[in-house]
Amino acid sequence: MTEVALNKESDGIKHYYIAKLGDIQHAVNEKSHNLRRLEAQRNELNAKVRMLKEEISMLHEQGSYVGEVVRAMDKKKVLVKVHPEGKYVVDIDKNIDITQVTPNCRVALRADSYVLHKILPNKASANFLPICRRILFLWLIQVDPLVSLMMVEKVPDSTYEMVGGLDKQIKEIREVIELPVKHPELFEALGIAQPKGVLLYGLPGTGKTLLARAVAHHTECTFIRVSGSELVQKFIGEGARMVRELFVMAREHAPSIIFMDEIDSIGSARVEANSGGNFTQTW
Repeated sequence: MTEVALNKESDGIKHYYIAKLGDIQHAVNEKSHNLRRLEAQRNELNAKVRMLKEEISMLHEQGSYVGEVVRAMDKKKVLVKVHPEGKYVVDIDKNIDITQVTPNCRVALRADSYVLHKILPNKASANFLPICRRILFLWLIQVDPLVSLMMVEKVPDSTYEMVGGLDKQIKEIREVIELPVKHPELFEALGIAQPKGVLLYGLPGTGKTLLARAVAHHTECTFIRVSGSELVQKFIGEGARMVRELFVMAREHAPSIIFMDEIDSIGSARVEANSGGNFTQTW
């Protein structure tokens, strides 16, 4: 009996330690998994740190001049036009392939030595924006911050059912705006130009903005809302520039619908009265 009891006790101890070893092995595996995960996070963070250091280093670099190649003089020199300074014969960096330096090619010149050190893509290229962080003429392609802050809504959730009492106007605006967007082939077949826009007028709260949002919803267009008063600027030409950049932004979010609210703020004229005073008339 004593020997049997000892065997049972030893078997129990054996099973206990086997279970204990299994738990320890499971804990070790879990810790190893966490270690590998943390190492992966560390490597990712180190990569981000290196990238940020490179960006900081790039930002500390002196800006470059942007020029246009006129012609190649020889294998190491080219004639470059830098606006508005003039034309210069400049050296080519050893890392630049002379065969890629062609007439009308846009290039970057170091500010201190005027050495050609980078070939720039055209303004329409998608890779142009990251390169522009290193040059002085970033403002040439920037969209005005006031324009970029205008209300841009991908596809509004408003529908025609939300607009009450404007059945006639809804029918007309669907024919003028929605039909050309959804079925442009009909206008091409008839040989007529597509309408470009409509003028909505009425008292505040009559549903003009809601109707415009509903049109954007049913045509699946980006809805861009801008107030006419934002286009009235102090300096001559600023308002016109903002309008141009507004349409540039609209093309980037195409298809899109531009809704200009308070258009009377820029569509008015001063008229003299017989009484000697004058008043503002909206056209």
